[in-house]
Formats: sequence, structure tokens, C-alpha cells
Amino acid sequence: MRIEDARNTNGRCAWTLASVLALGALLAALLLSAGVARASEASATTTTPGTGSPAPTPGSPTPGSPTPGSPAPAPTSAPPTEHVALKLSGVGGDPLFAPAGRTIVVYGRITPFQPGQRTAITFRLGHRTVAAKVLHVVPRTGGSGSFQARFSTRDAGSLTAVVGVHVAPGVVASARTRAVQLVHTGISPGTSGASVRVLQSELNRMHYAVPLNGVFEEGTERALIAFRKVTGMAREGVAGREVFRKLAHHEGGFPVRYRREGRHVEANLTKQVLAEIEPGGQVREIYTMSSGKPSTPTVVGRFNVYMKTLGVNEKGMVDSNYFIRGYAIHGYAEVPTYAASHGCLRVPIPDAAAIYSWVRLGTGVDVYDQGGGGSTHLRGNAGP
Repeated sequence: MRIEDARNTNGRCAWTLASVLALGALLAALLLSAGVARASEASATTTTPGTGSPAPTPGSPTPGSPTPGSPAPAPTSAPPTEHVALKLSGVGGDPLFAPAGRTIVVYGRITPFQPGQRTAITFRLGHRTVAAKVLHVVPRTGGSGSFQARFSTRDAGSLTAVVGVHVAPGVVASARTRAVQLVHTGISPGTSGASVRVLQSELNRMHYAVPLNGVFEEGTERALIAFRKVTGMAREGVAGREVFRKLAHHEGGFPVRYRREGRHVEANLTKQVLAEIEPGGQVREIYTMSSGKPSTPTVVGRFNVYMKTLGVNEKGMVDSNYFIRGYAIHGYAEVPTYAASHGCLRVPIPDAAAIYSWVRLGTGVDVYDQGGGGSTHLRGNAGP
């Protein structure tokens, strides 16, 4: 017996009445023998009123003593112990997520396998059961069996699959997959909800400076643009299917160049991003930035912060960290996605305070071009 997914005219999965009845029939069949056995035991025993103890039948042997001439009763064997292992494909990230509409596959491995074994699997989206299937278990090498089930829906939500496997008369082994958050892609500034929370969680896991509030606002857009810069995508504030695919495969990590230099800042002029690096080459936070334009390039090399000025100066520089002459890491009102400054490393004003707090006097600053180029000429009039 096999139950297929039922779909309505909108393409959404629905659990039909036939599916409910068929799955219920399977589970009833799996448990029927246990109920019959318990009923038989109850009917064969009477209870003495007020004692709770079985009343002995006249002429019968004392309870617990063997009947003369009868063989010793055979020991009761325990039902076999079954191990059910589940694996998902079509998902990624941590916690797991997948774009809505993608086919999710559940792979099951059952040990030991028993001939004629079947499994019932239900898919739940939030608190709703949205699909049900009954599958035959296929024998595999090593005494195990396997099955697989596919599911897809255009709805977003938390998806789990629950599996019940027939082990012995009246015994069902069960297992449950980890929850998978199905997300809508194509989200942009102004949207909110579970899909935005997944985006923010994944960017945060990759060490991008991002809020975790479930709202796609300016902070989320800045983090997304930094991620798109690192991964070589178009520098725009929209999280499409490809963004979620890269996040699911853990792409977009900042490529630390100087892992042995302890606590320092790296400014990647090619990617136009700035990263705080902890000892051991561990990335702490990644920010979008704008460095010197071609006519007033940022100088490349290894420097150290020699002066810090809090607040806004006469040039509009906010919370400045000077690393050589007039070159500084600072907040600024205009931070385009490309190199546009007069030599400084501009960062968005909302990020400037956090960077200023982390950077200390003496903190190393490594400025480099991935292709090995960049200007080494120190100008006396470098500015914001």
C-alpha cells in the first residue's frame, strides 16, 4: 500500500481523507496484535473481590508451582531492538533550512531488517500534518533495510518528518528528523518574518555584523552587501535564491590573509570589506567599507593604529582610528559599494562605534589588494 501526496489547485500539499484513513489503518494493524494479546490475558484471569489477587480454581495447583508432568514453560523472548537512522538531503545551514518549493528527501536506514517490513512517514509543517506515506522497506547488505520519501511545498514554515517502523506484533519503532525551516527567497528591505530571521542567523554565523531581529532593515542590508562582496555577487540588498544556496553551503567566509599576526584588522581592497581578526586567525566581525578611489588610493601595507579620536570631526569623520598619517578607519555618511574615498577606509556610521570600541592603540591594520597591487605612495592630504 502506498499513499501519494495530494495537491490542491494552488500547488500546496494536503493530507486527504484517504491518506488519513490509510495511515490510521497501518498503525492500527501494527498495534492490533498487542491489543488482542492483552485482552486474552485479561479474560483468562479473574480477580478475587476486595483483594486484587487472582482467585484460585478448585483443584488447581498453587500459583507459581509447576503442573505435575508438564514441561517447564519456555522463556518469553523480548521483541527485537530496532535502530532507525534518518538523513535529509536538499537542506543546509545550521539550523537547517531550505527554500520553499525545493524537494526534500528523507533517507531511512533500519537495522535489523525484517522481511515484509513497512514504514509510515508523516510530514508536519508547524502543527499541521501536510503529507503521509506508507512505504515498503527494501533489504540492504549487512542485515539492514532502507526507504526514502520525497516532499515539497511552496509554503514556508518549520518542517519535520516522523517515521514509524513495524518491528514486531504490537511494537512500532519511531524516529523524527531535525526541523527544517522552509524559507521564501527574494526578500528585500522592508520585509520581516521567519525567512529574514534565517538570513540574519546565517550571516551572523558567518561573522557578518547583522542584527537578529527578524526585520530586513539597514543593518541587514549592509551585512548582505558585505556577504555579496565576499562571494563575488552583484552588490545589491536583495537576498535571492543564490544567496540562500551559498549560505546553506557555508560559502562567504572572509579569506584571512595574515593568520599569525594576532589581533588585527584586515582591509581587503579587492572585496571592499573590512574584518576584525582575533588571535589564531579567527574572524570576529565583517563590515562593508569603501576605500580610496583610483585617483586617491588607500595605501597598502602593514600599519598600527597610532591615534584615536571619538566623535565627529570637521571633515565629517566619525570615531576615527588613524593607522598612518591622515589615513584612518572611520564612519562616514556616504559608503558606496565601490572605492570612493580620499584614501581613508570608510565604514557606515552605525558600524563605526563598534569598530572604534574593538580597535585599540597599537592594533595592527593590514591593507592589501588580492591581486598584489595597490599604491604604496603615502600622500600628505589623505582624507575621508
